[in-house]
Amino acid sequence: MDTVSLTFSNQLAILELNRPQSLNAMNEQMLTELLAALKEVEKRDVPILLIIGKGRGFSAGGDIKTMLNVADHEKFFEIMETIKQLIVTLYSLPKLVVAAVHGPAAGLGFSFALASDYLIATKDARLAMNFIGIGLIPDGGGHFFLERRLGEAKAKQLIWEGKTMNAEEAFHLGLVDDIVEKIEEIHEKIAWWQKKPLQAMIETKKIYTELNKERLLQVLQLETSGQQKMRQTEDHHEGVRAFLEKRKPNFIGK
Repeated sequence: MDTVSLTFSNQLAILELNRPQSLNAMNEQMLTELLAALKEVEKRDVPILLIIGKGRGFSAGGDIKTMLNVADHEKFFEIMETIKQLIVTLYSLPKLVVAAVHGPAAGLGFSFALASDYLIATKDARLAMNFIGIGLIPDGGGHFFLERRLGEAKAKQLIWEGKTMNAEEAFHLGLVDDIVEKIEEIHEKIAWWQKKPLQAMIETKKIYTELNKERLLQVLQLETSGQQKMRQTEDHHEGVRAFLEKRKPNFIGK
């Protein structure tokens, strides 16, 4: 795998996003390789999965350049199906999943981190559900995970505002579970969890997964439909142009 790396050591799996030259933006290849990596973790007898990003950040989200190249409906739905499988697999994984976020975690990258059991951020983390900036709605289950943590009203407001939060702001909202100084401190917490009755913890996770999995699938399907509609809007096209031209978009509500 070129865009991710997967290692196993001391009853721990470490999955690293590995496109540092693009802040680990998720293109089609990375999405496919992330799914394959999670399937491999699922087969292994390891109770904890740690997800990290290589380089200056966790993930800048979906790769905008990839989005521009997806012109036909069939390819769009293939990518959204991969995202659906990826998020459901991560959410349902019978392991304790920890996302360690440093630097940017935006858009789909933020949704991906929120699908974990624990989201731990360094003080330099910057988190944003910023799809609105290019005239789109969250995908990767973003609606589901934000509603679970914030409630419907606050989730809608955060999505509509699309602002970038620092670690402290996200922690006070309940979107981040803990803050550390440096990413290396995560391993101290991993060592603490490894002394816990992990099978009992994972069994609790399985119960919640069974209760909520169908709703997550429903949200992912609605997000696919919504993204398809928003991709046809003038505001989305303007948002992408503005992003590429590094200027403020001029939205007209159409």
